[in-house]
Order: sequence, then C-alpha cells, then structure tokens
Amino acid sequence: MDAASTPADDRTGRERILDAAIRRFADQGVDGTSLRTIAADAGVSQALIVHHFGSKEGLREACDTHILGAIRAQMRQAAAEGRDLDVLETFRRRQEHAAALPYLARSLAEGAPSVVALVDELADETVRAMADGVENGTYVPSEHPRERALVLLIWSLGAIALHDHVRRLLGADLTGDPAGLLPYLRGATDLLTDGLFSEALRDRVRDAITQLEQER
Repeated sequence: MDAASTPADDRTGRERILDAAIRRFADQGVDGTSLRTIAADAGVSQALIVHHFGSKEGLREACDTHILGAIRAQMRQAAAEGRDLDVLETFRRRQEHAAALPYLARSLAEGAPSVVALVDELADETVRAMADGVENGTYVPSEHPRERALVLLIWSLGAIALHDHVRRLLGADLTGDPAGLLPYLRGATDLLTDGLFSEALRDRVRDAITQLEQER
C-alpha cells in the first residue's frame, strides 16, 4: 500500500499532495498527470489541491521549490560538516529524498521553461556550497571556483538526465537505493580524487588554455 494512503499517515493534506505530485510528475510528466490522479494518490479532494496550489502549474512550482529545498539542505549539511563529513551517512541520507532525483531527471528530459529557473537555483547553491567547502577544508582551492562548481553541476545533471543509459552501461541506479550507485561512485571517485591527466598532459592542457586566453 502506498504511504500516502496508510491509516497511520499523519502528514498534512498539503504534504501528501506534494509527495503524490512529485512521484506522479516524475513517473508520467506534468502534462501526463491529472489533478484527479494526484488527489486520489494523496487521499484528498481535487478541490483541496486547488485551494492550496491554485492550479497544476502552481502545484508544479511548489514541487520545484520542495525539491530544490531538499537538495539545498543536503548540500549545506555536507558543506557544514566539512572534514568531519560522514560520507556513508551522506549516501544513506539521500534516501530521505528518494523522489528528488527521478523528479529532476524527468524535468530535465522534458525541458520545460520552468527548468531554467530550477537549474539556475541549483547553480547558485552549488557555487556557494563549494566555496564553503573550500573554506572549511573539504575541497581544495581552485583558480576558477565558479567555473569548477558549474562544470561539476552540469556533469551531475547530465548524468541524472541520462540515468537510463547510466543504468544500462554501468548497472548503476542514480535514482534508487545508494547501494545501486556503486559502479558510478567508483568511476566518479577515481576522477575526482586521483584525477585523469598525467602531469605532462596537464601542463600541456593548461598551456593551451593560456594561449587561447591570450588570443581572445
């Protein structure tokens, strides 16, 4: 039985509506989901959805805000823990917001205009969180901190948008249980901790970038 319909469910009607909408929008998209279906999932009347959110578009905006808040909370908690970060616990906490990544994946795939605002918010939060991480010793400093943060976000969002291919090629489920992340985590950890370029190639790449800058 779905959590939204269990007798012991003590969430407010608004919370049940948001949870049901996030799951339905992630699975079927905004256009493919009706308020009637969300109301049935949440165990509320369609009129209550209109009362709280005004329309399906208002509900979608509330879902975006909720998802962004969940991601922001995780990022800020990780940054605040700094060198004391419990990485395993961070992976496990991810399950508290299990619906966030499928919802984000669907939003990115649909390419709705609203996604621009959502990605911009994520960009600002990523830049801020990584700056905090540098300050508390979690991350090494960078000569180009904003660019580094945004490239990392773009790579992460790209992986989420292509999560079906990530599952097909790596056998890693980015939108499910943390244990299913292992193949992806191994590769990402190698890149982020051990690096990719040899010292000689790194120097040649940096020299080439410097030359391009001088030619502008």
